[in-house]
Amino acid sequence: MTSRRKFIQQSGHYALGFGLFGLTACTENAESKTAEKIATPITKPIESMFKISLAQWSLHQTIFDNKIDHLDFAEVARKEFNIGAVEYVNGFFKDKATDTKYLNEMIKRADDNGVKSLIIMIDGEGDLGVMDEKERQKAVENHYKWVDAAAHLGCHSIRVNAFGDGDAEATQQANIKSLHTLATYASKANINVLVENHGGFSSDGQWLTKVMSEVNLPNCGTLPDFGNFCLKRENGERWNAPCVEEYDKYKGVQELMPFAKAVSAKSYDFDEKGNETTIDYEKMIQIVKNGGYKGYIGVEYEGKRLSEYEGVKATKALLERFI
Repeated sequence: MTSRRKFIQQSGHYALGFGLFGLTACTENAESKTAEKIATPITKPIESMFKISLAQWSLHQTIFDNKIDHLDFAEVARKEFNIGAVEYVNGFFKDKATDTKYLNEMIKRADDNGVKSLIIMIDGEGDLGVMDEKERQKAVENHYKWVDAAAHLGCHSIRVNAFGDGDAEATQQANIKSLHTLATYASKANINVLVENHGGFSSDGQWLTKVMSEVNLPNCGTLPDFGNFCLKRENGERWNAPCVEEYDKYKGVQELMPFAKAVSAKSYDFDEKGNETTIDYEKMIQIVKNGGYKGYIGVEYEGKRLSEYEGVKATKALLERFI
C-alpha cells in the first residue's frame, strides 16, 4: 500500500420523496375535471440537500497499480458507483496542470459520462505556513497553476493544506498571509481556496476557524473531513505514524461548518450492519445539516480490509441512509 506521505513527496518532485396524492375525480362534470387537475399526482421526489461526489484518493491504490488510468476516473465514478461528481488529486496528473490538451481530454471524459468536476486536491507544492518568506511565497505561486487548471476544468475549488514549520501562532499567521494572497489570485478565476483539516495544527478546529476569520475572504473556506483530526503523530511524522493526540472529530467538524464549501466523508471500515466502525455517521451528518450546508459530500474511503471498490460502495450506501 503506497503511503500518502510517500505519494505527496513524489508529487512535489497531490429523500425524502412525496407519494401519490391518490385523489381522483368522481364525476365527469366541469368541477370534477378542475379538481382532477388540481390533484394531479406529484411523483418527483424532493431533492436532498446533499449530493454525493467521489474523492479520487478513494481509488489511489487502484491507480498506483495501473488498473485504471487517471483519465478513466470520471468513467469509473459513473459506471461503477453511479456517482456524478468527482474530486481530483493533483498528484495523479502532477505534470499536466498547464497541458491544455490533457485538461480538455479530462473535460471530455467527464462530459461523456455526465460527471461534474468539483475540486482539485493540491499536495506537494510547498507549505503555505513556512517561516521563510521566500519559500512561502514560492509555495503560494506553485498553487497558481492549479487554480488555473481548476478553472479550466470547471471546478469550483482547490483544496490546500495549512502546514508550516513554526509554533501554532507563527504557523497560523503565515498561513493567513499565504491564503489571503492565494485566495485573492483565485477570486479572479472564480475559484475557492479550501483548507482541509489534514493533520497538525489544521486539525484543531479553533485554530483553523481563526485562520478563516482572519483571512476573511468569501472564496476562502474549509473542507471539513470526518476523520482527519490527528494533532500529533509519533516522532513528529506528518502522515502515517500512529496518532498520539487527537482532536474531538465531532467538535471539529461543527467548528469548521460555518466556513465549509465542501465536506469529505472519510471512512475506514464497516460492521455487519454497514455502519462505519470509528465514526458515527448519523451524528456527523446531523452536524453537517445543522450547519446549514447544502452541496456535495465526497466519499473518501481509506480502509484496508475491504477493497477500494467495496469501500466506496459501503460509504456511499451509508451516506444515502442518512442524507
